[in-house]
Amino acid sequence: MKNICFTILLSFLSINNAFPQLDKRLKGLDSELEKVLKKLEEPGFAVAIVENDQILYSKGFGYRDYENKIKVDQNTLFAIGSATKSFTSSLLGVLREDEKIDFEDSPIDHISELRFYNSQMNDVISIRDMMSHRTGLPRHDGSWYFFSTFSKDSLVSRVKHHKPFTSVRNQWYYNNFMFMLQGVIAERITNKTWSENIKEMIFEPLGMTRSNTSIAELENSENAAIGYSEGFKKMEYYKIAGMAPAGSINSSVNEMSKWLITWINKGEYKGEKILPPNYTEEAISSQSVIGANLPDEDNPGLHLANYGYGWFLSSYKGHYRVEHGGNIDGFSASASFFPSDEVGIIVLSNQNGSSAPPIVRNIITDRMLDVKKTDWLKDHLDKLKEAKLVQKELDKNEDSDKIKGTSPSRSMDEYEGEYTNLGYGTFDISMKNDSLFMRVPNKTFWLSHHHYDSFLPYNLKNGKIDINEESVFERERVLITFYADQLGEIKKLGLPFEPAIDEPIYFERKIKTIEIKTSELDKYVGDFEFMKNTCKIYLKDEALYVFVSGQPEYKLNPIGKHLFSFEKLEGYKVKFDVSKNEKVTHISFIQPNGTFKYKKD
Repeated sequence: MKNICFTILLSFLSINNAFPQLDKRLKGLDSELEKVLKKLEEPGFAVAIVENDQILYSKGFGYRDYENKIKVDQNTLFAIGSATKSFTSSLLGVLREDEKIDFEDSPIDHISELRFYNSQMNDVISIRDMMSHRTGLPRHDGSWYFFSTFSKDSLVSRVKHHKPFTSVRNQWYYNNFMFMLQGVIAERITNKTWSENIKEMIFEPLGMTRSNTSIAELENSENAAIGYSEGFKKMEYYKIAGMAPAGSINSSVNEMSKWLITWINKGEYKGEKILPPNYTEEAISSQSVIGANLPDEDNPGLHLANYGYGWFLSSYKGHYRVEHGGNIDGFSASASFFPSDEVGIIVLSNQNGSSAPPIVRNIITDRMLDVKKTDWLKDHLDKLKEAKLVQKELDKNEDSDKIKGTSPSRSMDEYEGEYTNLGYGTFDISMKNDSLFMRVPNKTFWLSHHHYDSFLPYNLKNGKIDINEESVFERERVLITFYADQLGEIKKLGLPFEPAIDEPIYFERKIKTIEIKTSELDKYVGDFEFMKNTCKIYLKDEALYVFVSGQPEYKLNPIGKHLFSFEKLEGYKVKFDVSKNEKVTHISFIQPNGTFKYKKD
């Protein structure tokens, strides 16, 4: 009997050791976080707290799959978005330790084809400038978000055409392209992909066995969260593709805890050096001043806004905080730690643009640092209420900028074409059923006429306007405006993609050719006369050609009904007059110096 009792006692002690008593600082935390989830009306989030080299707390709240009510747990995978950046910069920290790179190097030294907008930028920008967001470039996020590609080479080539808003090192400004370039630099040095470098240099040494770097891997993972927009509306995963080094890691709070422990312990994890200690110290030191960020009346303990390498730096109620958030379609994240206090907090959410990560982070911070508590949830809800009242007034006047009674200056088919900007990509605009549609990679928009030659794009899904998934165009009321040349022909469109630049991003129009059977081209063949001048229209190599005495022959490309452009002569077109019985009677040469009409012999 004594042996039985002893065995039971041992078992009890083992259980007690495996699940130590909860830290008193965290008493009642579960119910407080459940309240956050309920009040914010979000699907789910996961939280982990680390101290020194231990995980103190790790738990999921709500659902990773809201429709099927599958719960979040501490091992659920989320897209962490820009919290990826500290991983990417760390690759360069390791390579510097190996003497394969210097942060004062020009990035052009490692990416020979890279060029910036002007010679000053080419001559001055260093790798350190890219790591700390001080290149003088604004975000230009429309370039990668709407024109996504798996080709990093394509993204590199776009940088040359991105206009700066200020000089190098004059002002901090967040830029995802500069972190993509850091990933490419690591690739060129190691002859391995960015993903391979992340896995070999960071994931594997830390035992982050389920963390991955692509949507394809996320989709094939067990226990992965689905992303949602407001109102529990499911969102498609966004394939960040070639921009991966800026924000494509997927991880769980349990595995991200290992990353924070590494930083708290100056680059070490379980006694093994993962990152160079001199790099970790430098990375969480001020490299750029973001802004004044002075204390305010409501929160006098919150101030300072600087940037290191892939980390934001601030003061939180007298404690030095290192943090980076992350947002990508359907997901939001916050990874933060307090180096002097040896405390770290990770919050991952499957809600688009969620306010939960910073609120939860601050609630936990107040508890862990034993500082005066702020009711962060109430503070947020009060501000949200005020914002909604303001938005309600704005919605009443959402068309106040609209000039009523106006119409497009030309027929819808005259706006059709391919519109290209070398720093961004190509729009395809086409007409169907008297409406214009704009296609970018992976998305289609219906263009609603606003006024004159300006249109507002709306999401299109399965052939219908998608009212459930508001696009950035609708949310920000970003208008597409078309511009004509002196002949009245649409030459370009402008989009205010980049607010830091004082003019729109212009996309040059290329007129689309259409398919016409060779047999249908026969009717255009013949001789035409104008004031004793003769032009000949003839078929050659299954295409239509024009020849006027004293000029070379020109190939004609069909661009509309009875309308052709000159293949190698910009701004010149010909239009055939066709009778009811489909007989060609005249040809008009439309050119910069006027329109000249020839009669068929």
